[in-house]
Amino acid sequence: MRQQIQVAERVRRVIEDVGCSQREFARRIVMDPSKLSRSLGGSRRFTVAELARIADAGNVDAGWLLGTTASPEPAPEPAATAVPEAPSRVVAPEGGRPLQIVRETVRLIAEHGFHAVRVADIAAACDTSTAAIHYHFPGRAELLEAAVRWCMDEDTARRAARIAEVDDAREELRQLIALQVPYTAQQRRQWLVWMDLWAEAARSTAVGRLHADFYRQWRQIVAEVIRRGIAQGVFRSVDPEFSALRLTALVDGLATQVLATAPGEGGTSAEDMHIACDAYVDTELSARRAAHPHPDPDPDPHHSSDAGP
Repeated sequence: MRQQIQVAERVRRVIEDVGCSQREFARRIVMDPSKLSRSLGGSRRFTVAELARIADAGNVDAGWLLGTTASPEPAPEPAATAVPEAPSRVVAPEGGRPLQIVRETVRLIAEHGFHAVRVADIAAACDTSTAAIHYHFPGRAELLEAAVRWCMDEDTARRAARIAEVDDAREELRQLIALQVPYTAQQRRQWLVWMDLWAEAARSTAVGRLHADFYRQWRQIVAEVIRRGIAQGVFRSVDPEFSALRLTALVDGLATQVLATAPGEGGTSAEDMHIACDAYVDTELSARRAAHPHPDPDPDPHHSSDAGP
């Protein structure tokens, strides 16, 4: 227990030295903020992989975090074992090695599907070794969870930036919808990761919990906007939770149809999805019908570089 407290104290020191909030630090190490909080509070132990990511983010030695070495100076990544280290093209990955691993994992999952992606593929994409990947993320389940959590964090940050100065709840809901429409290649990639998550959630209890937690948060955000719209008089008196369930289901279903075909090959387009979701707001929620019940999509559909549910 004493060692656990000492480890937590060292991690706190790392966070202070990095100079960011605890939540932001959790985002950088791709860790559930509540797990980080419990670990810092002493009610949960940090895993070895979490400490490796913390060491990377703080540029300190993981052994120092555990108390096995006296110096906080960073240690080199594990050398390759079965697969030789590729010549480095990127000296310092943006955001650190763990975030680079997660970003490349997201890209590869979107392109090939989770079960078709090997750790060796991720290592090659990151110009590092399979040992280095396992050092930060011991198994495929951890990689999938980290990839999904990164997408969730990115989505949360985009929402905050997009609606920061929006006061009207109806406009805020339209902005949230616009962020879900897969207009760009990056938006399509993130939706493909969500689709893999749905499949994994049906088979894995751990991933299922992550899936349920994310959708609970997402529906709560939508329900709160609807509740605020009712108070402002721009939405009818509806059940916010049930309306949020219907709207998020509509978004998921239409996005799946959009992804079923490549852009320009027929089928449901991103524009179709955007118009249908906005029409739902007008016909099912608005206190008065909009002058244009089928508004044009965002005049600058590529305003957001990426999005997810």
